Amino acid sequence: MSPTQQLRQLLREPGVIRSLGAHDVFTARLVEAAGLETVFLGGFGTSASLLGLPDVGLITLTEMTDAVRRMAQRVAIPVVADGDTGHGDLHNVSRTVREFERAGAAGILLEDQVTPKRCGHFEGKQLIPTAEMVLKLRAALDARRDPDFVLVARTDARAVEGLDGAIERANRYGAEGADVCFIEAPQARDELEQIPRQVRYPLLVNMLSGGVTPILPVDELGRLGYKIVVCPIESLLVAGAAIRRLIESLLHHGRTDLPASEMMTFAEVKQLLGLEEIMGLRGQLESRFSEGERSARNGST
Repeated sequence: MSPTQQLRQLLREPGVIRSLGAHDVFTARLVEAAGLETVFLGGFGTSASLLGLPDVGLITLTEMTDAVRRMAQRVAIPVVADGDTGHGDLHNVSRTVREFERAGAAGILLEDQVTPKRCGHFEGKQLIPTAEMVLKLRAALDARRDPDFVLVARTDARAVEGLDGAIERANRYGAEGADVCFIEAPQARDELEQIPRQVRYPLLVNMLSGGVTPILPVDELGRLGYKIVVCPIESLLVAGAAIRRLIESLLHHGRTDLPASEMMTFAEVKQLLGLEEIMGLRGQLESRFSEGERSARNGST
């Protein structure tokens, strides 16, 4: 089953889909090994990891597509990737969808901010008109080659037009054919409760630590009516804190061998990266060639 088919099946099945943001491929391997259903490749984590810059529309389509490709090649679970605004006008949206599909993504998020965009939990966001976003969604749907490729329509209208405006936009985007709708940055628990009651389409919710949205457990969000729960940048936050501890240990103690509870072992890392399989390739090929050679000799006698 392809990653796109996996994601479609998850959307059809009962229950909530858990998705953790991975800012690099190593983290995505950890996510998959832990048994999570999907992995999310967000613009914030990618911009921080790849460029060391904030999520303010600086990352290019080529850079993001390369990040998708690297991740999709090393995990079998669906990769849902952040397409931002589609990186421009309607023709840019079409290209973004096709590039992400070819790179191996199972789904894409497209949002209704102006270009360049800002992180959904930053101030000063601006929106394109609803009708313009509808055209972008139509362009995305037309560009899609794999019918199982999932289109997530995101609106940042909560901070600009209020919750009612955001709900209205989400329903409009769902009516246009978006597979999943996403209202970014609700600001209170009652808003999180209200959205599933008034949006008639499958919903994604973003649980960003330190953002403006209250953090609720995944199971509770599922009971409220959300289908996908994404924790988008927490891997980056945790990695940053851990590396700080490592640096402090080197500065203050002259060594970096932290307690076992605070770091993976070298053996665990090698296993996660598939070292044994890579190193065993030569022996497998030599053995297979020898067996074929013996069979050929036996057949000729």
